[in-house]
Amino acid sequence: MNEPTPIEDPGVPRSAPARARGDLFALSAGSYRAEISTVGAILESLTVGGRDLLVRNPEQGPMQFYRGAIVAPWPNRIGDGRYRWDGQELQTALTEPERDNALHGLVCFQAFTPVTVGEREIVLRTELFPSPGYPFHLLLSVHHALDAETGLTTTVSALNIGEQDAPYGVCPHPYLVAGPEPLDEWSLEVRADTVLTVTEDRLLPTGTAPVAPGSDFDFSSARPLGALFIDHAFTDLGRDEQGRLLVTVTAPGGTGVQLSAGEECSWLQVHTGDRPEPEHHRRGLAVEPMTCPPDAFRSGTDVVRLAPGADHAASWSIRGW
Repeated sequence: MNEPTPIEDPGVPRSAPARARGDLFALSAGSYRAEISTVGAILESLTVGGRDLLVRNPEQGPMQFYRGAIVAPWPNRIGDGRYRWDGQELQTALTEPERDNALHGLVCFQAFTPVTVGEREIVLRTELFPSPGYPFHLLLSVHHALDAETGLTTTVSALNIGEQDAPYGVCPHPYLVAGPEPLDEWSLEVRADTVLTVTEDRLLPTGTAPVAPGSDFDFSSARPLGALFIDHAFTDLGRDEQGRLLVTVTAPGGTGVQLSAGEECSWLQVHTGDRPEPEHHRRGLAVEPMTCPPDAFRSGTDVVRLAPGADHAASWSIRGW
């Protein structure tokens, strides 16, 4: 295995012509290939044996529908973009204006600097400076590492370099592709005992409910998705002997993809990718292991309190066959 080497001058452009999503880096290990953009540390593609395991972004323009995004310092939504933290009343930008929510954090379209690059791995870093809606100072590092047997593992680390405790949460946003067949024919397997109930119009939490055996959201045994619409968060997640969450999506032809995540991700968002545009409708299954649920900055549920000088790391992996 080639050892990664530090980049002496990360400010030098490494791709031409200039891309709207920054420079593009390719990783390779066995039959796996991955591509990473410097804007947002986006996972642009992941293939095994030449087969796509993720829905790709368009070649040109900004990232679309948050495909492959790293979502921090909060996953999912903040209702009204308004929250209270240690006596401060904070208002961040409404990036989902049609629902009056602040969506998917602050770093999805921020430039990251490649710090270390190798044939099989890359580390990218960005500094999140204080802003009126998030007056906290973080240093974020994203480590994408490709392995010939286990696929791609991503670790996101956050270091609080500010002077006050910071609220924090993180998740990835890949749209998994099980195979060439339509999503309705794919089978999903994931164990989750509790679902977050949400409002229809704004997708904001109203409470939790048990996932009853045999109900629409019971995928404890693999079964086809059919026409079922899902855009829900789940918790009380089943785990393997190593304590990892497993989400497995398989296609009728025998291909499949699996996402796993560590115990720091106690919530899971699943979305069937329903869109009004036919060309984008149900093309992939969004699977997002989250450290806290939607609207956590308002509810306080499972929000990480990151003290000055403290750090937090979360990791997940994607493999295919």
